[in-house]
Amino acid sequence: MQMISKASCAMTSLPCTRARSGVCVWPCMRQICLRKGLLYGFMHLLYVPLKTLRGAGRTLRISQFCNVSNDSSSLQIDLVPCLGDNYAYLLHDVDTGTVGVVDPSEAVPVINALSRKKINLTYILNTHHHFDHTGGNEELKARYGAKVIGSAVDKDRIPGIDVFLNDRDKWMFAGHEVHVMETPGHTQGHISFYFPRSGAIFTGDTLFSLSCGKLFEGTPEQV
Repeated sequence: MQMISKASCAMTSLPCTRARSGVCVWPCMRQICLRKGLLYGFMHLLYVPLKTLRGAGRTLRISQFCNVSNDSSSLQIDLVPCLGDNYAYLLHDVDTGTVGVVDPSEAVPVINALSRKKINLTYILNTHHHFDHTGGNEELKARYGAKVIGSAVDKDRIPGIDVFLNDRDKWMFAGHEVHVMETPGHTQGHISFYFPRSGAIFTGDTLFSLSCGKLFEGTPEQV
């Protein structure tokens, strides 16, 4: 499983490569086990920078502008640098043309990435309400008519939100089932998006490159 979070920032100076990991995370495990597994997997990343939480011998390519898609899935995932020290994640289902962006902190880099690929934006997915993850929401929504997806707990704090999701909800992105998991601590309404078919999870600020996200609104027990 690809763990896609700010942990990627620690690896952006390295060239694209392939690596295998013996760590296996089962999608059917209980939610609390998955949360603890993410922390274990993150520590594994610190020791072997190009290894990720993945099962069944899948491969991952990571660099600042490189695609991190799963070859067995129609979903392409690209990193879009924002704000000098942050990333948005562009999701493109090549079979349907559906496009999403996860946590756009600003609009211009996302617009440029969409223009280069000659694609339009369908969805905006927010892991939490902080400006460095939602700052581009309103401009992108106005430009493309994209729907904003976020936590029901944060419905009053996420700009332009259209679809409210709760813990354990399953939402469909162009035929890809997305599992929604509450991951509070950094904020009370923080959620993570898990794409089991693609083996990718977007953890927002639950994890940073060298630690867990700062607990602005939650407790260590919640994490």
